[in-house]
Amino acid sequence: MAQKPDYLLFDKDTRSIVFGYQQNAIQRMLDFDYVCRREKPSVACIVNPTREGLHKCFGGTKEIMIPMYRTLKEAASKHKDADVMVNFASFRSAYETTKEALETKTIRTVAVIAEGVPEKRARQLAKLAKDKNKWIIGPATVGGIAGGAFKIGNTAGMLDNIIACKLYRPGSVAYVSKSGGLSNELNNIIARNSDGIFEGVAIGGDRYPGSVFIDHIMRYEKNPEIKMMVLLGEVGGTDEYEIVESLKNGKIKKPLVAWCIGTCSKVFPAEVQFGHAGARAGAERETADAKNKALKEAGAIVPNSFEDFDKKIKETFDKLVKSGKIKPKQDVKPPKIPIDYKVAMRDGIIRRSTEFISTISDDRGEELLYCGVPISKVIKDNIGLGGVIGLLWFKKRLPKWATDFIEMVVLVTADHGPAVSGAHNAIVASRAGKDLVSSLASGILTIGPRFGGAVQGAADHFTTYLYSDQDPAFMVKDMKKKNVNIQGIGHRIKSVTNPDVRVEILKKYALKNFPNTETLKFALEVEKLTTSKRGNLILNVDGCIGVLTCDMLRSIGYTRNQVREFVNLEILNAFFVLGRSIGLIGHIIDQKRLKERLYRHPWDDIAYMMPDKPEMVK
Repeated sequence: MAQKPDYLLFDKDTRSIVFGYQQNAIQRMLDFDYVCRREKPSVACIVNPTREGLHKCFGGTKEIMIPMYRTLKEAASKHKDADVMVNFASFRSAYETTKEALETKTIRTVAVIAEGVPEKRARQLAKLAKDKNKWIIGPATVGGIAGGAFKIGNTAGMLDNIIACKLYRPGSVAYVSKSGGLSNELNNIIARNSDGIFEGVAIGGDRYPGSVFIDHIMRYEKNPEIKMMVLLGEVGGTDEYEIVESLKNGKIKKPLVAWCIGTCSKVFPAEVQFGHAGARAGAERETADAKNKALKEAGAIVPNSFEDFDKKIKETFDKLVKSGKIKPKQDVKPPKIPIDYKVAMRDGIIRRSTEFISTISDDRGEELLYCGVPISKVIKDNIGLGGVIGLLWFKKRLPKWATDFIEMVVLVTADHGPAVSGAHNAIVASRAGKDLVSSLASGILTIGPRFGGAVQGAADHFTTYLYSDQDPAFMVKDMKKKNVNIQGIGHRIKSVTNPDVRVEILKKYALKNFPNTETLKFALEVEKLTTSKRGNLILNVDGCIGVLTCDMLRSIGYTRNQVREFVNLEILNAFFVLGRSIGLIGHIIDQKRLKERLYRHPWDDIAYMMPDKPEMVK
């Protein structure tokens, strides 16, 4: 790469290191590259002290990857073509990071975005930069821009503003400003009244910027592509007087349109601090009026007020064109600006078909919603676990009798001791050193037709016959004929004379509170028939939960067909999984707390029945 002239900080080949993971600023720099038709992205890499790897972003319409490093040393060593660092470090660490950049051989220019860098540190950095023949823009700056070539961070704002100000190609005018906000105004003013910007720099509003007006004006003076210059100073400080002296001694030969804002300060009864740390007149010489007067007397083109600033720029530019000193740069049509998907969706410019649909929750707004109910209201109204299940499973705000029933089901199904298959598997996995989630999954995976599935099966069997308008006797005979056991009927220990207290509690609650108990009543009629044959063929807890859940669904407004849909969706298994997970987790924690070792099944509990020798295959 050819060496840049000393007066040129940025061109179309300039590459930068961005210190700080400022994703929006990085994307804006790359978007500017796109409208300028740059061949290489202006961001060579990112320094992010907390992360390394790759940052995915857009280069025009295509996604690209920008490397990310933890240290500036590594970034600079791997990207020797990057001679600019855009420093987004906070004011607390801006000194150290800028100093390191200035001491890095390959870096020539550092833009310090942070405001409030201690003045002593800022002065030390400015001296270090001058000693090393390097450049600092800032602190407290938005940065700078070179038309059609390079921009620092968020300079010039969004793409539509960049296009409106014709910044996608170079013009003939250069400016230097204290204010970053007003530099955007200058982009607009100059674009409307000339052929546009060649370069513009906001030196920053702190009292001791790393480079001052005269530094950049003299760069512009040397650059043959720049035909006229614009200066926007402000109340406070004396840097403008260096411009005055250079005008007087003839060092500045190109036309300079200048204005210092803050002339309104004289109407205030006392000294006023404006927005910038340096925007405060401590003496008459530092007032905007005094500086405007001195600039005008030295030969600068100074308007009577800021309202005439644009007119003076236009008059000056037109005279240069008429004299033949400027051949206005031809405009070019920039590439069509890509619109970010999020922005286009927000503004209603595009639409797309979605891949997922969610009708139960939404976390996009200020507050998480469960079926349209804000989480704060869920908690405030104390709807409980049953209420949340109602919102997320059934999309209904359930009455208290229904939410209480759901919570009873969860309590009843929570555990059934360590010997059942689910608990056994969870315990064995836990003792094998598996984590809680893996151990829980091991237990849950045993839930099915023979463990827990009776809840689901009972709901299926009883509603099939009831909803077909068959009587209990037909169901018993038909199931026997098919040689299929009625799920939800039968218990190893409990019987008519020794009932299951859980079933009695659930039945009593439902008969008292449910508006509809048709399935329960049907099941109890079936129970009369089965217990007449054997006393332990009772409606067990799985069967009771299965039929009562169907009655709950009917009671909250679902039709029989809709209840069957829920049964087919395995809603009953969902209740069992939800409840039993509590017990499984308890067993897992219990084993880990006891520090139990790896489980090995005892030999004497295994029947070894090997043949004397294997069968031979001919």
